[in-house]
Amino acid sequence: MVRLIAAGRLLVVLFLSVHLLAATAARAQEIPPKRELRGVWIATVENIDWPSSRSLTPEQQRREYRRMLDDHQRSGINAVFVQVRPASDAFYKSELEPWSKWLTGTQGKAPTPYYDPLPFLIEEAHNRGMEFHAWFNPYRATMDTVTRRLSANHPYRRHPEWFIRFAGKLLYNPGLPEVRQYINRVILDVVRRYDIDGVHFDDYFYPYPEAKQVIHDEDAYARFNPDGLALADWRRQNVNVLIHELHDSIQHTKRWVKFGISPFGVWRNQTSDPNGSATKAFQGYDGLYADALEWTRQGWVDYVLPQLYWSTGFKVAQYPVLVEWWARNANNRHVYIGHGAYRMLENTRADTVWRNPRELPRQVRLNRTFPAEVQGSVFFSSKSLMANALRTTDSLRQHEFRYPALVPTMPWLDAVPPRPAENLTLTASGPAHTLTWQPGPAAPDGDLAAYYALYRFTPEQTPRPDDPRNLLAVVRPRAGYGLAFVDTTARPGQAYAYYLTAFDRLHNESRPIWVRTTGRPAEIIVAQTAPPEPAPTPTPVPAPVPQPVPQAQSEVAVAPPVPAPAPAPRPAPRPVATRPAATARPTTKVKVKTKSKRRGGFFSRLFGGR
Repeated sequence: MVRLIAAGRLLVVLFLSVHLLAATAARAQEIPPKRELRGVWIATVENIDWPSSRSLTPEQQRREYRRMLDDHQRSGINAVFVQVRPASDAFYKSELEPWSKWLTGTQGKAPTPYYDPLPFLIEEAHNRGMEFHAWFNPYRATMDTVTRRLSANHPYRRHPEWFIRFAGKLLYNPGLPEVRQYINRVILDVVRRYDIDGVHFDDYFYPYPEAKQVIHDEDAYARFNPDGLALADWRRQNVNVLIHELHDSIQHTKRWVKFGISPFGVWRNQTSDPNGSATKAFQGYDGLYADALEWTRQGWVDYVLPQLYWSTGFKVAQYPVLVEWWARNANNRHVYIGHGAYRMLENTRADTVWRNPRELPRQVRLNRTFPAEVQGSVFFSSKSLMANALRTTDSLRQHEFRYPALVPTMPWLDAVPPRPAENLTLTASGPAHTLTWQPGPAAPDGDLAAYYALYRFTPEQTPRPDDPRNLLAVVRPRAGYGLAFVDTTARPGQAYAYYLTAFDRLHNESRPIWVRTTGRPAEIIVAQTAPPEPAPTPTPVPAPVPQPVPQAQSEVAVAPPVPAPAPAPRPAPRPVATRPAATARPTTKVKVKTKSKRRGGFFSRLFGGR
């Protein structure tokens, strides 16, 4: 009997524990992610996305690009992947390669009137709080083999021996060391001269197989294979060497520039490799000689962005199966998922699940069930997302992307947060609250604040940084203007607490400084400046140690504990990334200065930083 009573009590405890955990998980799911990359590819090849025509004038190109980014900003996008080198040509001023024909209509012809598009493209993205990833196609040289139409400064004119012909295109030969050196040089030229946030490759390495087509790299295989590798292994090694060398070159040039690749969605099937996925599809490892798993194991990339353009119901490559596989093989690098938004515009019987307007939002929600391994979504492509097929974009705006998200951090690149801002002052005058502040000193690693986040709370709320529904605005410095934000949504007579944090280039967040209003119609409140603290020695996160991994070994990433959720606050309008406005001198009748007591511990643990 005693044993039965004890067993009964144990069952009750287990039952209550399960329900408590379920309730906690449900509340946690109600809080949207504060950190999530939300990106879109902007393809320039064949004028897929931008510019929409080769005949647009520079002003028309700029106007079209601004409209495109405005539309994506309304959808919550915080990163763009813009194709700047589609086929050994350039959407920027280059001494190495010709102007792209998809920009001006004729390869090698500069824009008229002249401008360099890339600084404009980058600045417009940054103005809207978006990262700019420069997308390069490393090996594609032309879309046809009509060489007489190539510009006089096309690399083929100088080095025809670098190229192979395959399926009606010219491709760089990946087996030639001089080709790898040249590609590295082209990309580093952009890294050095332009303010990009990342370098991005897509899935085009060795070409996709085609019937009766052969890659004629026999001569390079004979001359540059000192280890006597089999042909397939040698080709994979050629790609790996390019990836490894380029990663190291980028890091030595600008440590904050990320390097990521968007591989084909299936690495290998389980029938080919026990570490593969439960799929029956084309394999990037074997077909394109692209070993994406090795890139993450060795730490040669900062993120992978697998192209999972299949639906949750596509039997040979089911979306849930592949998301779980890539999450399990993240190897302490970011995983973003590439979504086939264009599939909703297709009229195909091969994967009819795409006709369901719930499919794309369902995929985004599925990604979020792996919060420690899958850090975001990227959509192919820009025009498909803007087309709002099946009103899916509307659904994302109203639900999954209703609230803003900040770009996730990469601690292996930078784990040192910036110093907090200083001299935060709030001036209440009439219906508006004007907040001004000054940048803090450099962090121990020398980084200054790149932008600021402003949170707003009511007295009933517990100020917490993990809920983006409290994020009022993201403010970026602008030359010639002070740092300021005008809150025109504050309710008259309502008291608020405003918390301000600083972010560095790699999105590390500082401790907050804050002011609290009283709700009076006219007041000036000055935040307390935190006393100086001893500068800590930065503790960099070590990169993965390159080492061979047995093919039979499986690596599983473990998610960290999820913090307890904060009470859900009243929904606020979507904040926008803003440039600070010129600060007008307000007229006030009452002047109240208060100094908030410094609060450590709780806020330091939540916000982090110094």
